[in-house]
Amino acid sequence: MKAFVFPGQGSQFVGMGKDLYETSPLAKELFDKADAILGFKITEIMFAGTDEQLKETKVTQPAVFLHSVISALCMGEAFEPSMVAGHSLGEFSALVASGALSFEDGLRLVAARANAMQKACEANPGTMAAIIGLSDEHVEEICKEVSVGGKVVIPANYNCPGQLVISGDVEAVDAACEKLKEAGAKRALPLKVGGAFHSPLMQPAQEELQEAIEKTGFNTPKCPVYQNVDAKPHTDPTEIKQNLIAQLTSSVRWTASVQHMIADGADDFTECGPGKALQGMIGRIDRNVALHGIA
Repeated sequence: MKAFVFPGQGSQFVGMGKDLYETSPLAKELFDKADAILGFKITEIMFAGTDEQLKETKVTQPAVFLHSVISALCMGEAFEPSMVAGHSLGEFSALVASGALSFEDGLRLVAARANAMQKACEANPGTMAAIIGLSDEHVEEICKEVSVGGKVVIPANYNCPGQLVISGDVEAVDAACEKLKEAGAKRALPLKVGGAFHSPLMQPAQEELQEAIEKTGFNTPKCPVYQNVDAKPHTDPTEIKQNLIAQLTSSVRWTASVQHMIADGADDFTECGPGKALQGMIGRIDRNVALHGIA
């Protein structure tokens, strides 16, 4: 069975989507529509901007979303997923590609998400760090130990066995990194991010995004969507909405999502969008599945 997966923030690069724009009438139509919806020429930044411009949250998230969704839609009849999933931001791409959201509504929600997260980052400064070489349980235990005195750090992204990202207050993340290195982590690497994504520090953004999500119409997708918050398949629009709202302050359970997809029959995974990060993670979760990329 074929599964299609969609990457999150961090996979962007200058030039992304340019080939699609120049070779596909459908891609050109959708990119031009995106410029109009967003109110600025995101295509100019994607195709020929600078790395710094592309790293701005209000640009990065819509850019990755657009590249991912348009890559999938331009496949035409070849895009026949039995199931889909997306990593963090990629969940919005998965929902549009599966028909649960229209292209226009998906883009508007991603833009709203990016703006809400930027404001939350400014109001509640935080950070994230990648932890390599420890079990999930060990990282969870140390995060609990460090989360005292009103400071919090939690596992934010369960990417694959032996690779997690933690998120929270700067002091708590720094303290957790020291303890995790003492506990035997191969690496505890601070990430260059604007805030503590997928942690309680994103609560203001969640509240703002919830209003936008509740006003948006969702459809029944053409295949199950394995969502980040519980790693389970969903087709009910009401459930999908609630899980999407919870996503901003919850952990991304990517390892479990992929494991559940494989248990439900997926043996062929295609990553739609920039980069190969998800292919790398999936390969470390299960070496026996076929992996492809569409960009």
